[in-house]
Amino acid sequence: MPVKIRLQRHGKKGKPFYWIVAADSRAKRDGKFLEKLGIYNPNTNPATIEVKVDNSVEWLNNGAQPTDTARAILSYKGVLLKHHLMGGVRKGALTEEQAEEKFNAWIAEKDKAVASKVSGLDKAKADAKAKALAAEKEVNEKRALAAAEAEMPEEIVESEIIVEEAAAEVAEAVEETEAPAVEETKEEAPAAEEKAADTDSEEKAPAAAKEEE
Repeated sequence: MPVKIRLQRHGKKGKPFYWIVAADSRAKRDGKFLEKLGIYNPNTNPATIEVKVDNSVEWLNNGAQPTDTARAILSYKGVLLKHHLMGGVRKGALTEEQAEEKFNAWIAEKDKAVASKVSGLDKAKADAKAKALAAEKEVNEKRALAAAEAEMPEEIVESEIIVEEAAAEVAEAVEETEAPAVEETKEEAPAAEEKAADTDSEEKAPAAAKEEE
């Protein structure tokens, strides 16, 4: 009986998740299966993948053929690597301890890379959230300022008008006080001219008297 390792769809419309199953290749995609080997949920970031590694390796050893998507998932979780290492053990190229050590080292590196990616995603989410909060705060402040200006009491508006009127009255008073000063200056000018004329006549009179003598 030919066996396929493939995905079986579950979940609701728009948000599917999948079971990784070993099933008869002649069975319907979402029909009966021989064994559930794991789950794959693409709705999370990063995607959630859980696989029974040893069970999957056993099915591969028995000739099961994974589909392209299932092969990518099994490779991501190290199933194909362990299957390859077990082949080396059967051929005598490796001991089981060496194969297990290599597999565990690979898993440790993979977990480290995944953890780094998750940390980067968390930081990006935190930065985006902080920017969104700052933008929302700015918008709220602008709205509050606009509302405060719209609800400004009439007394404040009237006081501003009174201040403007008082300033105009002060300006008019300054102009009125400056105008007489100019007029007085004009009136003093002829008086100064008459005084100068009298002085000249007085100086000329003695001179004429001397000439007559």
